[in-house]
Amino acid sequence: MGQKVLLNATEVHIALHRLACQLIENHHDFKDTVLVGIQPRGVFLAERLAQLLQQEYHIENIRLGYLDITFFRDDFRRSHKPLEANKTQIDFVVEDKKVVFIDDVLYTGRSIRAALTAIQSFGRPVEIELLTLIDRRFSRNLPIQPDYRGRQVDAINEEKVKVHWKENDGEDAVYLVKS
Repeated sequence: MGQKVLLNATEVHIALHRLACQLIENHHDFKDTVLVGIQPRGVFLAERLAQLLQQEYHIENIRLGYLDITFFRDDFRRSHKPLEANKTQIDFVVEDKKVVFIDDVLYTGRSIRAALTAIQSFGRPVEIELLTLIDRRFSRNLPIQPDYRGRQVDAINEEKVKVHWKENDGEDAVYLVKS
């Protein structure tokens, strides 16, 4: 099993700043915008972006939530092992808000489809956008595309994209792993 570095720590840092700037261009003061990290791995990206927006770009009152999609997935009953749900933490109403879903890797689109269903429990957003660090563009099963992407990757199905976050994995990096 070999792996190739797609993004090193410096490149991850640059991508995060670029994504933050794109969000600012489209959402200005974030008065009507909420950020929602998709559990489990999108939470790390969402927290990093919220931190950047507040500390580096001085955007106040960023509303950040976490959405668990485990039981909204169309494949949750197909697993042979018991599923462990993550915690949904959304302490705001999304009614008439612009929601930005944040996930680390967009692969088949099934997680985002599940998130579209799950978010309805918190109100009806006026608009939903998708931000992803890595877009695996040739792997889609559903017609879902990101509005914001850090990097587009052409990976074949046997290859996996692994995102490492300093807070969880000890480093910021993105790898292409060959099985």
